[in-house]
Amino acid sequence: MEKELSISKLVEDTTGNTLTYLIIGAAMEVHNTIGPGYKEEVYEKALAVELSRQAMIVTRQHPVSVEYGGEQVALFYLDLFVEEQVVVEVKAFSHQLTNDERAQVINYLKATGAPVGLLFNFGRRALEYKRIFPGKAAGPVQRIGRDDVRKLQRRP
Repeated sequence: MEKELSISKLVEDTTGNTLTYLIIGAAMEVHNTIGPGYKEEVYEKALAVELSRQAMIVTRQHPVSVEYGGEQVALFYLDLFVEEQVVVEVKAFSHQLTNDERAQVINYLKATGAPVGLLFNFGRRALEYKRIFPGKAAGPVQRIGRDDVRKLQRRP
């Protein structure tokens, strides 16, 4: 019994685990039904239909504004926003997902304050997906350049 508890803690996410599993299951259903080869918009619409059939609240092309100094500096459109908790980004690439797509979802998580994002790639023979969590909200993202790396390596 103790082993079961530790396994469930490994897969638990900030949505309480169930919601992201249901969304992933819906994406698998869409992929198994229509397969790869369509444009992203087809999968986005099909996934929204499937999630709605499962009585989930889904918003397509959900607008998210980023403001600075009282002015809008960016406007993002999320592919899907599920239950106002999960950012869903849909891709249809023949290649595997990269860090660029992951960074896009992290941007959306920061802008929405959502606890988790799901990144799907419907363009391959097998559905590819990733759960993505926002980083710690300790302030602005710190970037390390080559000069910083050299300084860190010299420290005793």
